Amino acid sequence: MAEDPQTSNVGGRYAQALFDLAKDQGEVAKVEADLKSLKAAIAESGDLRVLLASPAFSAENKSKGLAAIADKARFTATTKKFLGLLAANGRAGALAAVISAYERLAADARGEVQAQVTTALPLTAAQTKGVAQALRLALGKDPLIETRVDPAILGGIKVRVGSRLFDASLRSKLDSLKFALKRA
Repeated sequence: MAEDPQTSNVGGRYAQALFDLAKDQGEVAKVEADLKSLKAAIAESGDLRVLLASPAFSAENKSKGLAAIADKARFTATTKKFLGLLAANGRAGALAAVISAYERLAADARGEVQAQVTTALPLTAAQTKGVAQALRLALGKDPLIETRVDPAILGGIKVRVGSRLFDASLRSKLDSLKFALKRA
């Protein structure tokens, strides 16, 4: 699912405001942990996704729902207040974009970089370690690796770091060869 650029910009602005507040209060890691927990809850609960995205629920109902989750999960006061503000401003639908942007800001502050690694088969621990080491050398920063399995790439590896993509998949090589043969 592609992110709406408007939502991403809103998410980035809210994430920056939350990050600045958390930094001032010395709670960057705690707020990040809260948001990761919330991200997992969103991924697991279809009802929560509907609550956040549906215009059928009022901002007040969204705020109450997020407050209940925050209380149950024992989020920090900063996270609770932020979620209430987000819902009150009618931006609960941008929560996933806020969480992603906040994770990037927190990782950048720690000198880390997020990398998405896609392979046709799951990587072994040794392979993941080798990819991490190669990325550390290439980027000069510690990578936080998120692995995905996509059998459609047939073989090889695709690595996305920010807007850069390194594509050494068999699928892209075959597509390049097919294009070259069509031109010949």
